[in-house]
Amino acid sequence: MRHIDIYTDGSCRKNPGPGGWGAVLVYGTKEKTMSGGEAETTNNRMELTAVISALEALKEPCEVTLTSDSKYVCDGIAKGWAKSWKSRGWKKADKSPALNPDLWGRLLELCDMHQVNFVWVKGHAGHPYNERCDEMAQAESGKYL
Repeated sequence: MRHIDIYTDGSCRKNPGPGGWGAVLVYGTKEKTMSGGEAETTNNRMELTAVISALEALKEPCEVTLTSDSKYVCDGIAKGWAKSWKSRGWKKADKSPALNPDLWGRLLELCDMHQVNFVWVKGHAGHPYNERCDEMAQAESGKYL
């Protein structure tokens, strides 16, 4: 199984508002960048979209180290929140609706296809790939201003 390093970030100019996301996929010495955005979205939706888009770009099951500055995404998978929300019909423990069930559902499917290890990094702290992803996300969100 191939090992891929993926770095992602999402951005939203207002929350909700114009948003963007960026991703860098690294395999050996090869890098692929991806980005996109939406006119009306949230930061959390862009964070999830970055991860989903990067994982969807993989052509075969891979072992993935996915680095993100989003606690929402990293904890949602690593702490089992998303699986719990899904098992309760997309409800949180307090019975309130879980947000973004469409994206969480897709991410759970992708995590079943790939072996994904989520790694959290502090945002805007000088991590080179996180900074690149942030620049791409900001550029994409700027297209909708």
